[in-house]
Amino acid sequence: MTRGRRGSLALQRMTLSFTTTRRFSPAHRRRSYERVQAFLLRGNVVDMAVGIVVGAAFGTVVTSFVKDLLTPLIAAIIRQPDFSAIKFELNGSKFLVGDFVNSVVSFVIIAAAVYFAVVLPINALVARARKQPPVDPTTKKCPECISEIPIQAKRCAFCSSALQG
Repeated sequence: MTRGRRGSLALQRMTLSFTTTRRFSPAHRRRSYERVQAFLLRGNVVDMAVGIVVGAAFGTVVTSFVKDLLTPLIAAIIRQPDFSAIKFELNGSKFLVGDFVNSVVSFVIIAAAVYFAVVLPINALVARARKQPPVDPTTKKCPECISEIPIQAKRCAFCSSALQG
């Protein structure tokens, strides 16, 4: 039993020495640094970081808007001074329904603002940029029977009338 322990300990030491020398060698550190640098300097990471920071700031503004302006306005209409005061207790557990309502209203406002201020304009710009040339027609209408026939046809397949070439 002790011999097995010693063997596994020796194996652990040998594995540790192998991984530490390989993992922390200057060449490995340099390659890791270059990989991290290449990853960070890609445009997607910087854009995502800016988006997260702006999103957090926007979330704070919207939360303040909901808490300080919208909630009192709604509370004045339904005669409840503050949504956060709405709560009930069941078997000693407090359920803060008002805080949840505040969070839901805040989420809806953030989602609407992002949709109308970001998603719709970007979709409109992308659709405008992707204007494709009109597709050449492959069929035409027969002047006699108004059926669809191939554009190269010289006679209508339905009424057999002669078509102008």
